Amino acid sequence: MNMAPFKPNRVVVIGTGAVGTTTAYTLLLRKRMPELVLIDVNHQKALGEALDMNHGMPFVGGVKLWAGTYEDCREADIIIVTAGASQKPGETRIDLLRKNISIFKDIIQKITKYNHHAILLIATNPVDILSYATLKISGFDRRRVIGSGTVLDSARFRYLIGKHKEIDPRSIHGQIIGEHGDSELPVWSLANVAGIDLGFDEAERKEIFEDTKNAAYEIIDAKGSTSYAIALALDRIVASILNNEGSVLNVSTLLNNYNGVSDVFLGAPCVVDRSGVREVLDLPLSEEEQSLFQQSADKLKSEIAKLEL
Repeated sequence: MNMAPFKPNRVVVIGTGAVGTTTAYTLLLRKRMPELVLIDVNHQKALGEALDMNHGMPFVGGVKLWAGTYEDCREADIIIVTAGASQKPGETRIDLLRKNISIFKDIIQKITKYNHHAILLIATNPVDILSYATLKISGFDRRRVIGSGTVLDSARFRYLIGKHKEIDPRSIHGQIIGEHGDSELPVWSLANVAGIDLGFDEAERKEIFEDTKNAAYEIIDAKGSTSYAIALALDRIVASILNNEGSVLNVSTLLNNYNGVSDVFLGAPCVVDRSGVREVLDLPLSEEEQSLFQQSADKLKSEIAKLEL
């Protein structure tokens, strides 16, 4: 009997800036896949990063890692796109849109020349709009285009709540939905510890959310870019896909009549497995939360309408 040849899982990271390299290094340390490819418009930079990581293989092992070209996307299971202009101090994620949309058109066309079956995981900002653009440019099934969404924002939210309560953030149930950006919103109506209401007053809620929303600006002002936590967030998404976990993660996905919102990518709780986004879970939002979610969608739709997709 003829056996189909074994194909190892392959993850491609496009962009070897702060986010791309930290993500690749995180995937390497956690041995998420047997094959890891780095691609960058500056191939010499990708070569240097790959060589540096390869020198650590005697301590880690188990991963074949190299600097490649878009042809290496052919056998990829997941393609993570982190390439593009990075956010500068005082700049919003929306400000980046003009710079990054043309870069993305080129990148996605190069990917689809070689691959039509992978899951495209987008991390470049503004991530929700660029994920929408990726879907339109690629022609991929909506389940296989995923933005990093509010996975990181929700982690920041849980961390800050845990810090206030002096409770391990892994035991905090709380989430941020909507845009990965200034119009995101906290779902206070459902936030809890072991099913118990958090008991914050309005001033405490406002402080925690403002610190959550402005976390990236604070980090960028201090060190120039974010990298570690977003790398861990992307690693978490990759693990759920490759291990077919069915984990619930607040990734960005194309919504269809979700709390009255359609035809836009926003962060919402999704079941993520080997197929990509298997399902979007309905949240029983309060009236105020539903209104804020609609406002977040309207903001992004107005930006998308200006694009030629």
